[in-house]
Amino acid sequence: MTTTSRNIDLHMHSNCSLDGDFTPEELINLCKKSDLKTVSLADHNSVEGVERMIIAADKSSIRVIPAIEIDCVYKETNLHILGYNIDYKDDRFNQLGRDLLSQERKGVQTRIQRLEELGIYINHALLKTLMIDGVATGEMIAEASIHEPENINNKLLAPYKKAGHRSDNPYVNFYWDYCAQGKPAYIPIKLPSLKEIITMIHASGGIAIFAHPGHNIHENPKLLKEIMEEGLDGLEAYSSYHSLQQIQFYESYAMSHHKLVTCGSDFHGKIKPAIKLGEIDYPLEHYHAFLNTLLE
Repeated sequence: MTTTSRNIDLHMHSNCSLDGDFTPEELINLCKKSDLKTVSLADHNSVEGVERMIIAADKSSIRVIPAIEIDCVYKETNLHILGYNIDYKDDRFNQLGRDLLSQERKGVQTRIQRLEELGIYINHALLKTLMIDGVATGEMIAEASIHEPENINNKLLAPYKKAGHRSDNPYVNFYWDYCAQGKPAYIPIKLPSLKEIITMIHASGGIAIFAHPGHNIHENPKLLKEIMEEGLDGLEAYSSYHSLQQIQFYESYAMSHHKLVTCGSDFHGKIKPAIKLGEIDYPLEHYHAFLNTLLE
């Protein structure tokens, strides 16, 4: 019988990510309330919050493993890669984030214009209060649109309102439906290659994990094989986004190819209200294999 734990969550975000709600210190308090014992702060293209989280956890029983979640591309597919046990004082990670933010900033008005052309009213005054460093994410635009009176009868937004089929995580679902790769308001930016990011993570002493693969490539065995053969160390098979069938698919691949299996909620806060910290049963055999690799 497999022993599992809900005391481990290796993927969460603070407000050092554009779309996170809580400070690293607040996150530690939430982790305590959820009885978590091992956690990782994996902010988007940033390690700014890692040391703060480690300090906040210092006098608790919580172990913090330094991490980051990095945007990159393989061929024409955008991916998210988790780097664990990296040197969080290596400024190359934050510089990468600053470069990507600069590109995002330049595309904000085009994204807004495209959504308005589709017939979506956006409250610009509210959006301005939500923007960070001149960047308006798809989630921020959703917050400034979905529940506005001007959109009360807007069929495009009905799925994200109460009882709608996309209302579980309305803001991020709006982003995925309208602003993600291949969608009407997607603004392409120049991302580093998968190989570059794996090399950067390894050079910093870390291990590279494919984040929520089922969300990015679904169950495409050929593409999965190509991506993993770029040098990834494992898969986030246990993800809040994965069905049981997807968990089994990715876990089976990892085990048969001697790759690590990790677990993460991808907790953010208000943009993903249906996602809770430590909500996944994670087999301890995978956790111990992960820890042993970190200690090698």
